[in-house]
Amino acid sequence: MAAESRAAERRMLLTFAHPDDESFGMGGAIAKYVAEGVDVSLICTTNGDAGTIPQALRDQYESIAALRLAELDCASAKLGFKEVFKLGYKDSGMMGAESTNDPACSWYVWQNEPERLIAQIEEIIRQVQPQVVVTFNEYGGYGHPDHIAVQAATVAAFNRVREGAADGEYQPQKLYYTNIPIGLIRFGIWRTRLRFKNPRKVGINKDIDMIAILDHAEPPNVRVNVTDYMDIWQEANACHASQGGGGGFGPAWLRRLIGARQGFRRVHPAPNHNRIDEDDLFDGVTLA
Repeated sequence: MAAESRAAERRMLLTFAHPDDESFGMGGAIAKYVAEGVDVSLICTTNGDAGTIPQALRDQYESIAALRLAELDCASAKLGFKEVFKLGYKDSGMMGAESTNDPACSWYVWQNEPERLIAQIEEIIRQVQPQVVVTFNEYGGYGHPDHIAVQAATVAAFNRVREGAADGEYQPQKLYYTNIPIGLIRFGIWRTRLRFKNPRKVGINKDIDMIAILDHAEPPNVRVNVTDYMDIWQEANACHASQGGGGGFGPAWLRRLIGARQGFRRVHPAPNHNRIDEDDLFDGVTLA
């Protein structure tokens, strides 16, 4: 079979929580796979409406949600998603915030009606029929409740589709977690301490714990070379101007140095080691 037709059969589904997660987390890999002919689709569970927004940008839109979703549309056009599924939940804010008690937010739904979120993701998996699914790690990258909710719901939906498939029926083949480079986290901690600040309380609202991020980071099993797609990645990041355009973890030269080979942790099939054994998320995938 020709390489072009095989590539057209490859499908990947990403499940993230907020507008910007797709770009900041794995924009280089997305650009690479789209350029190679893979159908890449995205689930974004929330509108990102709890984010802290510069007033000058906020004034240009009727709501924070409208701004964040417009930024997602911009990034989606840059990256080339086949489909974007916006589930429309409210942003929960960080753990312990009053906003997590809002019945319209994804964390509240996950805590009180988890089947609702699982079923939504399961339905999209069955519709898109990806061979590869990618989501956050169990800590949600940096402990955001919306990230944790979509990660847990994705794993449940992935397993349900696999376990319910009869012989010959569709089932997803591989599940990966995104991976923040450990070197980049350590650099961020070092830089924070150099400024006599607490690495457990960083960010605009001082609600991000970089030590916890490091504690939950796992070594990747795959590194994808995205060197040729760094410019597209940065263009997608820049779409999310209200969130800083992707510059939160160190200077651009360091992000390029470390990020040129994006790492992912393989969850299914589960590895029995902590070393790199793949250079492609589709390694070992059977195309039908």
